[in-house]
Amino acid sequence: MGSFSIWHWLIVLVVIVLVFGTKKLGNVGSDLGKAVKGFKDGVKGEEDKPGASQVADKGTIDVEAKDKSKL
Repeated sequence: MGSFSIWHWLIVLVVIVLVFGTKKLGNVGSDLGKAVKGFKDGVKGEEDKPGASQVADKGTIDVEAKDKSKL
């Protein structure tokens, strides 16, 4: 048994092209590329956008405390 040879993979590729067609496979490749680009942009997030607020320490939360006795 073992791994497939190059000829096995070529036959599988030919069958896939015959079943789906080159146009549909090209569209799938294009959509996959757009998805990867969108994912990379999402990972970069708001930090790389100009005008985004800069936080010195992301582990610190700035809050305001209110005195309950004055309510």
